[in-house]
Amino acid sequence: MKCEHMIQCCGARVRICGEKVEVLSEPRINHCPLHESLYGVKVIDKEAVKKTVETKMQTQGFCCQHRIFDDTIVVSFGASEVIKTCMETKLLDCAVVVCEGAGTVVTSNPSLVQGIGAYLTGIIKTSPITEIIQHIKTNDGSVLDLITAKIDQAEGVKKAAEMGFKKVAVTVAGFQAEQIITVRLLEKKLGIEATIFSVCNTCITEKDVGHLANADIVTVSASKTIREQIGPRALMQVGVTIPVFILTERGKKTMLAYLSKFNDKIVAFRAHLPYLVEQRGPALAHAVADCKQHHMRFPNSQVRAVHGERGENDPSNRGKALRTSRKDPSRSP
Repeated sequence: MKCEHMIQCCGARVRICGEKVEVLSEPRINHCPLHESLYGVKVIDKEAVKKTVETKMQTQGFCCQHRIFDDTIVVSFGASEVIKTCMETKLLDCAVVVCEGAGTVVTSNPSLVQGIGAYLTGIIKTSPITEIIQHIKTNDGSVLDLITAKIDQAEGVKKAAEMGFKKVAVTVAGFQAEQIITVRLLEKKLGIEATIFSVCNTCITEKDVGHLANADIVTVSASKTIREQIGPRALMQVGVTIPVFILTERGKKTMLAYLSKFNDKIVAFRAHLPYLVEQRGPALAHAVADCKQHHMRFPNSQVRAVHGERGENDPSNRGKALRTSRKDPSRSP
């Protein structure tokens, strides 16, 4: 059977062919509080990754014809949650996101953004699923390529501009972090505002840091590199278990707009960033070499983009931490 989808889950590469799930590499992490809260998995190994993907397929229709598009808020500071809310408040006009079975999607429908991204994992490549594409089209979504379901976020931004949108949110996966620079150049050329969300960053490498630094909002995922090199540049941080770093004034405005609609309690205080708490984040496995192999295995000529919108803080800690940027010399981080 032809392989239809390649995804990333917990840093592991996974191939989905029909109902068959094959884990091709070791996961990057062996424990994640978010993953445990969503799927009940305490120890992450190849078998656990396989069971997680199978569960998503069975309960949510992931990579299936019966895909469920539930716009319920799943985690506190997820990219899709933030984008959905800011579209509802008219801070953003549309979103350029990725959906398995469709590829790059442009939509002005906040509910569709969350329906696509609520439980999404990293999409390396995909192929068309008629039922998914039809749902997107009938819910104010436009698929970049109906024939191949290709993933190309820069082309998605171009399409959004052609459709007349000016305030565009776009999610870019760490695996194709160089597209952040491409989007920034397009932003100037097309005369739009592109709010860039950097997502799916568990396997980020040192060479990607310069690209991520040009995003507005960066989901840390399980990356130690981002914590150490992007964290100190942040103007603001939300979340502690899996932090989200806000790097620009536009990103700050976006996140504050989201928090103004947040229905749980939060705390804000000045701190040196990043604000990290030991043993609160994902536990890394010894898989750095495997992540590098992942990059080598899928060069740009084969994969235009890798995508995913998860990697936020543990839902059990919802609303417990908002870290702002004004440093207080008298306060230790």
